[in-house]
Amino acid sequence: MPIPKELALTPEQLDELMLSSWNMRIASVGPGTRINLTPLWFGWANGNIYTYCRGQKIVNLRRNPVATILVDRNERFPELQGAMFQGRAVVLETPEEENADPGLEAVRMQMGAKYAGGHGEPAEPRRNSSTARGRNWRWVRFEPANVVTWDNFKIKRGG
Repeated sequence: MPIPKELALTPEQLDELMLSSWNMRIASVGPGTRINLTPLWFGWANGNIYTYCRGQKIVNLRRNPVATILVDRNERFPELQGAMFQGRAVVLETPEEENADPGLEAVRMQMGAKYAGGHGEPAEPRRNSSTARGRNWRWVRFEPANVVTWDNFKIKRGG
């Protein structure tokens, strides 16, 4: 049964969730039909989700770009808020592809501020200068084709 429209996040609430949450989870198809589910840091620009990652996730997304991303918060059912994005990942293979991407520079600044100090370094916001390197360190732009959101605070409580 689909989530009722009246429980959906507004566009402003979705932006707030995406800009304030630290972690997303991405599900990609691994070797065979195995699902690989991984938490990652991320950025949000132009309706797309960006992440810089490596290893099996990149290998999976090159082989099959179909993925699902979940961003949610809170633990108790009456307080759950979230968004599930189904769509396609684009691996940005070169610095030239990174430079040509219309949202990546904004995401570099956004992530540099959001995660400042997250690895134990000084907490001053700065541009995330990560770039394609080695075989599998890459930026990924995820382009949602379907988005489902929910805000359980909007559920009418009996009483």
